[in-house]
Amino acid sequence: MNICIWEGVYEQKKLSLAAQIFIALVLAIIAGLVMQGVSEFTVTYIKPFGTIFLNLVKFIVGPIVLFSIMSGIVSMRDIKKVGIIGGITAVYYFCTTTVAITIGLAVANLFKGSFPMLTTASLTYEAPEATSGMDVLVNIFPSNFLVPITEANMLQIIVMSVLIGFSVILLGEKAQKAIEGITICNDIFMKCMELILKLSPIGVFCLLTPVVAVNGAAVIGSLAKVLLAAYICYFIHAVVVYSFTVSILGGISPYRFFRGMLPAIMFAFSSASSVGTLPLNMECTQKLGASKEVSSFVLPLGATINMDGTAIYQGVCAIFIASCYGIDLTFAQMITIVLTATLASIGTAGVPGAGMVMLAMVLTSVGLPVDGIALVAGVDRIFDMGRTTLNITGDASCAVIASNIMRKRQEK
Repeated sequence: MNICIWEGVYEQKKLSLAAQIFIALVLAIIAGLVMQGVSEFTVTYIKPFGTIFLNLVKFIVGPIVLFSIMSGIVSMRDIKKVGIIGGITAVYYFCTTTVAITIGLAVANLFKGSFPMLTTASLTYEAPEATSGMDVLVNIFPSNFLVPITEANMLQIIVMSVLIGFSVILLGEKAQKAIEGITICNDIFMKCMELILKLSPIGVFCLLTPVVAVNGAAVIGSLAKVLLAAYICYFIHAVVVYSFTVSILGGISPYRFFRGMLPAIMFAFSSASSVGTLPLNMECTQKLGASKEVSSFVLPLGATINMDGTAIYQGVCAIFIASCYGIDLTFAQMITIVLTATLASIGTAGVPGAGMVMLAMVLTSVGLPVDGIALVAGVDRIFDMGRTTLNITGDASCAVIASNIMRKRQEK
């Protein structure tokens, strides 16, 4: 009896994962500032443990995306239902990304007068190799079963999952054992994910400490205003757009939504990886009431193609770089940025630094010098932390909304 009481007390006193991650975040900032003089030590001896944690997360993401989408599809047992959820998801992601880049351009233009004119003659940045639209389309479809998983090509894994899931549904009763096998495999990898996520506080500390130690308090420096502009946009988009959509379409209060999302938000901010945050995002959305079958389909898709935070980053940085070169963008060029940033989000992997590739595409589309990326490359990690947090929050809002819409359809 006494043992049970003490176990209950222990469970009550045990810190939640969100609290543990937050404490690790604060300790990492403090440790990073204290260890600025020995930043090489943090990079050499602390960062590797963060990399190990991130590697474990990346290892589990491929199988989770594969089996969770298949599990979500076969659990619906209706291709028409999958199509409805897919349609809701695609429309929502497209609309929020368009709104995001518009907010980014609007706020950046308000800051434009305070952006500095810099000496840009010495800037150099090697642009990533451009990929044509047809190449992107061809590369979506896998030519090998194992390569997409080993290379963590999320779009190809999603295509594999959908094809196999549809095939299982079409087989009908003959595929019952396959459905059970997919469900079991999904449960196994989810349990493995739980074990890895228990290491989140350690991973967050080891990933963030070197970033703070290397960059220090002066990391913002002359780029303080462009960082401020970006984070104001992130905040506006989250508080206004997501609060509105989850309350009107999702049926839950914004306070409950953001409180439930705290563990995923803090992990995303620390790791700067949408795909890496996927397992934790699934857990948070299901606790918020999103059905497992919907979140298993919507979130992996969102981690690959939904880039609201990255779209904002494109708009803010494009205006900033144009200002540094003394270039005034026309309204037509801004519309081009909106379209390019929205479409470029499709096929861009949710990994740290992917926004730089998209930024090069956006700058090229409006004739801005790609060398200007060197202006923001030094603090890209700080941009990345905010934009990744917004990206995964958008994914979660879509899962909650799609679940609520499907729930109401079933009640009719």
